[in-house]
This record gives sequence, C-alpha cells and structure tokens, in this order.
Amino acid sequence: MTLVALTLRHAKPYSAWIVVVFVLQLVSTIAALYLPSLNAQIIDRGVSTGDTDLIWSTGMTMLVVCLVQVVTAIGGVYFGAKTAMAVGRDLRREIFRKVDTLGALEINGFGTATLITRSTNDVQQVQMLVLMTLNFMVSTPIMCIGGIIMALREDVGLSWLLWVSVPFLLVVVSFLVYLLLPLFRLMQDRIDGINGVLREQITGIRVVRAFVREPFESERYERANMAITTVSVKVGNVFVLMFPLIMMILHLATAAVLWFGGHRVDAGEMQVGSLTAFLQYLLQILMAVMMGVFMVMMIPRAVVCAERIDEVLRATPSLTVPRRSGVKTPTEGRVEVKDVTFGYPGAERPVLDGVSFVAEPGQTTAIIGSTGAGKTTLLSLLSRQYDPQQGSVEIDGVAVRDLGRHEMAGVVALIPQKPYLFSGTIGSNLRFGRPEATDDELWSALRVAQGADFVHDKTHGLDERVAQGGTNVSGGQRQRLCIARALVARPRVYLFDDSFSALDVATDARLREGLGEATSGATVIIVAQRVSTIRSADQILVMDGGAVVGRGTHDELLETSETYREIVESQLSVEGVA
Repeated sequence: MTLVALTLRHAKPYSAWIVVVFVLQLVSTIAALYLPSLNAQIIDRGVSTGDTDLIWSTGMTMLVVCLVQVVTAIGGVYFGAKTAMAVGRDLRREIFRKVDTLGALEINGFGTATLITRSTNDVQQVQMLVLMTLNFMVSTPIMCIGGIIMALREDVGLSWLLWVSVPFLLVVVSFLVYLLLPLFRLMQDRIDGINGVLREQITGIRVVRAFVREPFESERYERANMAITTVSVKVGNVFVLMFPLIMMILHLATAAVLWFGGHRVDAGEMQVGSLTAFLQYLLQILMAVMMGVFMVMMIPRAVVCAERIDEVLRATPSLTVPRRSGVKTPTEGRVEVKDVTFGYPGAERPVLDGVSFVAEPGQTTAIIGSTGAGKTTLLSLLSRQYDPQQGSVEIDGVAVRDLGRHEMAGVVALIPQKPYLFSGTIGSNLRFGRPEATDDELWSALRVAQGADFVHDKTHGLDERVAQGGTNVSGGQRQRLCIARALVARPRVYLFDDSFSALDVATDARLREGLGEATSGATVIIVAQRVSTIRSADQILVMDGGAVVGRGTHDELLETSETYREIVESQLSVEGVA
C-alpha cells in the first residue's frame, strides 16, 4: 500500500501523460493481436487457393497495422519514460526538501549514508517500476486476455494447453517472487552499509594514509563489499533459476501446440493457418505473462524502497515553529539561557544540566572547559540545531523555538568546530549567508578574518575554485574563510565554536583584534581551548560535566575557580598569563 500511495501521489500531476500512454499502449496491443489472425487468412484463404488479390490486400492491411503498432508503441514508451523520470525527479526533490527540514536528531538517527541511498538508489527502483508499469500495465493484461480469446476463436480443441501452461507459469513466478522479497530488503541495507564505509574512507583518506591504515580499511571495505556480493549472488541464483524455467515452459508449450495441433490438422479438424495463429497467440500470451513477471519481479524491491522513502517523508521534525502571533524578530542580540538541560537519545545522563547565563550585545562571552563538558552542545542549542529538554534559550526575550529558520539565520551565525566549504568559488562561499554582498564587503570581511592575503595570492582571487568540503585549501584557510562568511552575513549573534584552533598565535591575535571592531554592537560567544584566545573576554564561563562551575573575567576566575586555574596551568604558568 505504501508503494501504491507513494506512486499515485507523485504521478497525479502527470495524469494527462498517463492517459496518453494508456491509449497508445491500447492501440499497439490491439494491433499486435490482430496480426496473427490476418496471417492465418493469408495462409488458409490466400495461399491455399492461389488468390493473389487477397494476399496483396491482406498483406497491405498487415503492413498498415504493423506501422500503427510501431508508432503507438514508440509513443507509449516515450511518454511512459517521460512520466517515470518526472516522478523520480519529484521524489528526489521531496526527499531533499524533507531532509532539509529535519533536525540534527533525525538526521543522525537515519545516518548520512542511508539518506543518500534513499534519495538515489531507492528512488531509482521506484522510478523503474513506474516505467515498467506504464509500458506493460495496459499491454500485458490485454495481450493475455485478448490472446486467449483470439486463440479460442482459432481453435477450441487446443484450449486446454492454455489452462495448463499459463497457471503453471504463474505458480513458478509467484514462488520466485516470494524468495526475492526478503533478499531485496537485505540488499538495500547492504547498499547503505557499503555507502557508509566508502563515504567515511574517502572523507578520512588523509587520516588513513597518515596512520598507514590502508590494509585495515581495505579489509573493512572488502567485508562490506562481500556482504552485498553475497546477497546479490543469492538474488542472481533466483534469476538464474527463473529464466530457464520460463524458457522451458515456453518451449514445451510450443512443442505441445505443434504436436497436438499437427494431429488435428492431419485429421482435418484444424487448418494450417489456424494452427500458426494459435501458436502465435500462445506465444503472445506467454510473453505477456513474462512481461508481467518482469514487472512483478521489480515490485518486491520497489516495495522495500518505497517503505524506506516513506520513512523519511513521514519523519516528524523535532524542530518545529508553532504559529504564534506577535513574535518579533530579535534586533539587539541579547542571549539568555535559562536553566537549560539537554541529553542525547540513549545517553545515560544529560550533556547539559541546569545551564544559565546571559550574553549582552557589544560584549564577548567565552566558554572554556575540558573535552566533553558540553560546550559544542550548548552552541548547538543557541543556534537551534536542537531544542532543550528543559529550560529555554531566548534572544531579546524571544524563545528561539518560536523563531523560524530564516529568522534564526538572520540573527545567529555559527562558525562550526569543523569548518566546511561548499564546491564553487571563494566568492560564492562567502556570499552563502548574504547573496547580495558586494566584492568590497567580501574583501573587508577577509581582511578582518586574516584571509585577504592568501586569497589575493590565488590566480583568480574571489573566483578561485573551491573543492567540496574545501579540501584544496589548508585547515587554517578554511577556518578564516568560514569566519569571513559569518562576518559577511552581519548577524546579531556570533557563535565561534573553537574556530581559531588551526591558527597560529600571531594570526589568532590579529584576528581577535579585528573582530572587536567588526562585531561591535553584536553578541559574541566563543568556545575555545586556548586561554590566550579568551583572556580578554568580558565574561568567561567555565564548564565541567555539563554544568557551569565558574564565571567571571580572566583575573576573577584565577582567584575563584580551581577548574579554570587547572586549565590555565596546563597550558602556561599562572604568572605567564596573568
């Protein structure tokens, strides 16, 4: 039912094309059924009597019927393919839009690899079934039922061959489809697995080479490859069994018609032309059953794929915006976190527990703490990648859960811990948050982010090509370009998630000095590991175990927070940074 509902919903806009396909296929099938009867007339009434006029007239009729069949068949396939491709396009677009609305929890729950497979391979399987259905759904039943009627018109005495061969073929096919259904489901899971391994290895190729882990990763890929190969071989074994069985039934049916029909011709109970026509009709019937078999064989896999697609389309986003009147878009950027608690699904304890603080516009708030203290998770809540389970996050007194994505994008800019650039140019990446930005604004942001020099050195400047993920630039250059991208967007709240880690101390100092002027009047929240990066912040929050265990300026925390002193002493002596 999922497959039918999914297909009908996306095929509905193309109902006119589908009607054209059905009409063309109907005409083509009727023409094909008419040809054996005309052939029998030539043999029985023309050749046997030497009536050349009948032979010529009937032959010309057959030629016209053949031309009609060819033209309508081509037209039906053309419009059928056009409709199927359009349905596939719409499905991919709907999956992409749905994924774009999902929160980080849902995306992590599905996994990147399976989402890619569902929007490509799964859609292709459904698309191919639509194509086969439009090409054969009309012709197959008409060819089968019409062939039986026409065969009975030629000779009723051989009709028992139809009642034996067709049901036997259907039983064989049904059993094979029963074997294929679980294998196709398993195959899609194996495709997810191999996509995940391959994606991880390509993304982490530098790490693999740095630690000389090629043999281990090759073995890991080989296991995933063998897993899908094993399932594919099982599917192939079913297909290998199926085709000989079908061909055996066809040949046995042909031999039976010639054997028993020959005896009827010899006894004068049947004419040679009728025997030829009956044989052709029987082959048409069995071929129609075969075409139906091919379509039915695709149904189990398409059903599995449709269910997987439907899981994505039916997923409920955890980040929803309730319809509330009077919600104003923040203009100042004052951030207030009120007693926020958050934990990931399946975690033993919350990552954040009762976190509260206020970040004022025109000030810099820094967050520091040990690994796993919850710093990145806190910024994820501020940028509303997740919603807190308890408490609230507010900007200018408005809860972020009441703000739409476009409103949030205009207010908050997140520079993530792992900087990411999209394929395109440096200019297109910098304009990601504000497409109308001028080149002068881009260069201004680059100067603040300490990236103008290396961009100037590029052959094409702002038009220099950037590879997917920014892999053709260094880690420090990626970070500076991501910082410049945020500056171009001109938000009211800047969230820097350890965004200076790849910069040397001198570049870090120059960048922070330039940021002070560029972000004046905005709220700046910085997560950092280096004390030197945050020592001049107006407010420093010290996190440990998901809670804020200290807050104040650098000097105040040196006096009041043991945790902060330990962090400072682990990097430099207290005297060296005081």
